[in-house]
Amino acid sequence: MSTLPKKPSATRRIFAVLLALVLLLTGVLAYAYWGQKPQQVDGGLAQLHTVFKEHKAHIWEVKFSPDGALLASGSIDSTVKVWNKQGQVLLNLKHPTTGVTTLEFSPDGKVLASGGYDHVIRLWQVADGRLLSTLPGHEGTVWAVTFSPDGRTLASAGEDKLVKLWNLGSGTLIRSLPGHRLNVWGVKFSPDGRSLASSSFDNDIRIWDAASGQLLRTLTGHTEAILNVDFTADGRQLASASDDKSIRLWDVTTGRLLRTFKGDSECVYSLEFSPDDKHIAAAYRDKTALGEIAQNILGLSPTNKGVTVRIWDVATGQLLQTLAQHTDDAYDVAYSPDGQWLASASSDQTVDLWRLRR
Repeated sequence: MSTLPKKPSATRRIFAVLLALVLLLTGVLAYAYWGQKPQQVDGGLAQLHTVFKEHKAHIWEVKFSPDGALLASGSIDSTVKVWNKQGQVLLNLKHPTTGVTTLEFSPDGKVLASGGYDHVIRLWQVADGRLLSTLPGHEGTVWAVTFSPDGRTLASAGEDKLVKLWNLGSGTLIRSLPGHRLNVWGVKFSPDGRSLASSSFDNDIRIWDAASGQLLRTLTGHTEAILNVDFTADGRQLASASDDKSIRLWDVTTGRLLRTFKGDSECVYSLEFSPDDKHIAAAYRDKTALGEIAQNILGLSPTNKGVTVRIWDVATGQLLQTLAQHTDDAYDVAYSPDGQWLASASSDQTVDLWRLRR
């Protein structure tokens, strides 16, 4: 007499389903980590020169001094480091307890401003690293600082949804500019110092009259947070970097959208025009959302680098070159004043210095 095969137990069925789900998830993450390759373009514009490796945590910003001789970088390791182009640390400026999120040199190169998680702006003397003064006043992280072209005013922006203007002669607050509904991550004076642009997690860019604090115009169109803005040298155009994976170019006077730069890319953290305004360099997240999850599980890989910097042609919108040196997201980029160098800062704890073709 034949016997019927036994049905699998409920436990075995559950185990089989779980195993299938694990294998499926592993396959998806493996594809996201190794299989998704963004477009890479070798335009021959940039050649890696130096990698700066002294920071101990991810680096939010990097800036050149006005004469181009120095670079400064700010990290959540609570330090600002000032370097020469050979990668030697000349100054190590320490915030007392919390990380550095933003920094900028004054127009004459004598002062360096930095802000951080402790709500305080610090002004440092570049010649010897001496702390000159502090500007407390934000109620939350300071995400951006920028000097006016004449060096007399500092603008700052932060988690408290405010843009603040400071008189650097007296160290006093001139005024606060309310209006943004969420964190303000970017702030920039126009080259003539008459207006100020701010960008926010509320998806808007606001253009302010710097002297009166009057709101002149609001630029809308981005669908997610706007993390950074930059003016052209003549102040007529403004570029914005967004979490919606796009860069947008605006006419400042009319508010008209002129061009959108969007390709095979992820979140755009920061951007800067080249000194001649022909190019835009931008810092990007290195992988897709799934790729980020996989990277968090599997760790950073020097053999599986994503594109972290892209260089765009302003006039045509063409992608000219991609840079894939960093092993994690790039948070900031900066051109030297003479246009011969490009620096990028990353959460992989390094700053990369690139020599640009003239």
